[in-house]
Amino acid sequence: MNATLLRCSIIAALGGLLFGFDTAVISGTTDHLRAVFDLSGALLGFTVASALIGTILGALFAGHPADRIGRRDSLVWIAVLYLVSAVGSAAAWDWYSFLAFRWLGGLAVGASSVVAPMYIAEISPARLRGRLVAITQFNIVLGILLAYLSNYGIAGLEYGEFEWRVMFGVEALPAAVFLVLMFATPRSPRWLVAQGRSGAAAQVLVMVGAKDVQRELSEIEASLAESAAGGDEALIQPKYRRSVRLAVAIATFNQLSGINALMYYAPHIFRMAGAGSESSLAQAVIVGCTNLVFTMAALLVIDRFGRRKLMVAGSVGYIVSLAATATAFYRYGTEFSSFGSMVVLGSLMVFIASHAFGQGAVIWVYLSEIFPNRVRAKGQALGSFTHWAFAAAISWTFPVIAEISGGHAFSFYSSMMVLQLIWVLKVMPETKGVPLEEIQKRLSS
Repeated sequence: MNATLLRCSIIAALGGLLFGFDTAVISGTTDHLRAVFDLSGALLGFTVASALIGTILGALFAGHPADRIGRRDSLVWIAVLYLVSAVGSAAAWDWYSFLAFRWLGGLAVGASSVVAPMYIAEISPARLRGRLVAITQFNIVLGILLAYLSNYGIAGLEYGEFEWRVMFGVEALPAAVFLVLMFATPRSPRWLVAQGRSGAAAQVLVMVGAKDVQRELSEIEASLAESAAGGDEALIQPKYRRSVRLAVAIATFNQLSGINALMYYAPHIFRMAGAGSESSLAQAVIVGCTNLVFTMAALLVIDRFGRRKLMVAGSVGYIVSLAATATAFYRYGTEFSSFGSMVVLGSLMVFIASHAFGQGAVIWVYLSEIFPNRVRAKGQALGSFTHWAFAAAISWTFPVIAEISGGHAFSFYSSMMVLQLIWVLKVMPETKGVPLEEIQKRLSS
């Protein structure tokens, strides 16, 4: 693999690492936030979801600056948002200021979920695209693990009432590194061609190791020429209907698994299942490690086995693990034995492994593939918007539902994954190893 291609992909995917860190770091602070700001269960859910409201907007509108100023420069501004959010959340002087800075971080998360995979997909050859775009997902789960480890380590240092502030402030360091490194990456060749800079695009294609630069340049120019002939096309029209439906479906199912309930409330869930405060943070680290290991496994095989096979394997794992978790909560209620606590931990480890190997590895790759160049930014924005809208709904409602019964929440998630399995088997097309220009022909035919 070309060294420049790998380096650029890893740097762009640092947006994913901050994405993961930013979303998971709040899991260690929920008890502090409830006490400091005197929050009810519903208000705690809203506080956690506040970042996701920004995420929805970031995902929805990221496509415009990505097309206007380019994928790379958009990532630079995303890094700035991460940095401001980290410092501001740590220094928040009241609940409203905290919500505002978390909202800015959400803008960065939503935008990076669109732009980072788009950038990597556009600099990657078809044979490596799935593996390289999946680096974003690897970095997301690495960021989640680092957040859990950071929270666990900071809790052990006994900062007292400042503990939650330190947990948020730590994110400023990787945000600053991301900002600096982004200036060392080239622009997307597809964006450069769209700006009439084919010579610069050819240079980038050479840098990233393209085997037939002229052929790839011709394909990009032909695709963009078709786009120009059609003007500023709307995404919602018959020829893109299939791509739109696929994007909305995969993004919706991703969150109906309940994955963000676990990401945002892992320590809280383990305390519900009988774990102590320190033990619950340690168990969250175990979940993060499992997530990382199985994401690495998926990263190695996604271009060999394809997207559908990973989705099938993940769906089966989802169904079994979530059903087992729901059964444990129905069986033990609020009086968990040590065996019941181990059942919940084991089941959620299977759950996170299933997510990492299936939906987690596939979603951002798939969204970067199924739309043609002329509407790719809009299509990815739609997919990410759908993903984060459902993420906000799940994160907001979980504390309220969990106060009634943890079993109700996890049984609902399990039933949704039965529907996902049916969708994968009956509807989802394979995109493994297919050039982006060929995928758009197949889906629009």
